[in-house]
Amino acid sequence: MAPVPANLGSTPALMRGDRVITYSPAYTLVPTYGCFNRCSYCNFRQDLGQSPPLSLEQAGQMLRSLQPTPVTEILILSGEVHPHSPDRPAWFQRLYDLAALALDRGFLPHTNAGPLSFEEMEQLKAVNVSLGLMVEQISPRLQHTVHRHAPSKQPEVRLEQLRWAGQLQIPFTTGLLLGLGESWDDRCQSLAAIAVIHQQWNHIQEVILQPYVPGSQEDWGNTPFAPADLVTLVTLAREILPATIALQIPPNLVSSATLLACLGAGARDLGGIGPKDEVNPDYSHGTLNHLRQLLLSDGWELVPRLPVYPAYLSWLSPQLQDQIDANSRSRQ
Repeated sequence: MAPVPANLGSTPALMRGDRVITYSPAYTLVPTYGCFNRCSYCNFRQDLGQSPPLSLEQAGQMLRSLQPTPVTEILILSGEVHPHSPDRPAWFQRLYDLAALALDRGFLPHTNAGPLSFEEMEQLKAVNVSLGLMVEQISPRLQHTVHRHAPSKQPEVRLEQLRWAGQLQIPFTTGLLLGLGESWDDRCQSLAAIAVIHQQWNHIQEVILQPYVPGSQEDWGNTPFAPADLVTLVTLAREILPATIALQIPPNLVSSATLLACLGAGARDLGGIGPKDEVNPDYSHGTLNHLRQLLLSDGWELVPRLPVYPAYLSWLSPQLQDQIDANSRSRQ
């Protein structure tokens, strides 16, 4: 078993008090929207070959434009290339190079690019302060409905990523997609599976509870996930998951009233907030000032955090720790 960090559980919210809500000032780089999966509800993907890859020169220009901003996290979010595709090596090298470029420009990368091999995860650990992958739901029934054309959405493939991240001591973010046709029992079992893996490796920073909302680019067009059910699930998740795992609610996908109710039920993080939600492009994040005022009206303080929690800093290489120190000094 991997050694447990001495200060496990010292998330910013727990360190600063019960009335603190955290978020990550973030910007997203998309190496490619092309994806070999075809999930019915997806508003992100494009067919393979239709999305020109993001060049390092283009990425460099984007990163230069962020220098005077408070952005800390660079989320590298990519469509997936089949693990046996001849294009896989070049795709993976682009992921690595973009993360290295972001580090060189003073940012902290977090990559979420679908299931990776153990060796790919090990390599990305050198240039990322954390990695992520949504479990979504572990019910195999979804493989016959919304995931029937999405081979990488097999539940065991997703859970294996969590185990490998634990073995490699990679701070990790995962989560559930809600409203895909799963039952309440499916949701609880998915949370329980995450909890079991975390109890072995103690490496999961956050669990995102992401409600389905209709988008303009999808094929599915179902009804939005019920707000009252989201609040109930936050309560259940707080009971099922270890207290050291933060619960995250995307604020752009819920109403103000639902967001405040979720915070009251135990959610403590709003995730990465930037100019555009690439996964849900129809739903703007809005302004930080609006969020601050909304939370303040209910007695919450909104504070920024890094894409790696303090409990896991000792898991990072000396080079990444130096980058975090430099990043913190430059933004003081």
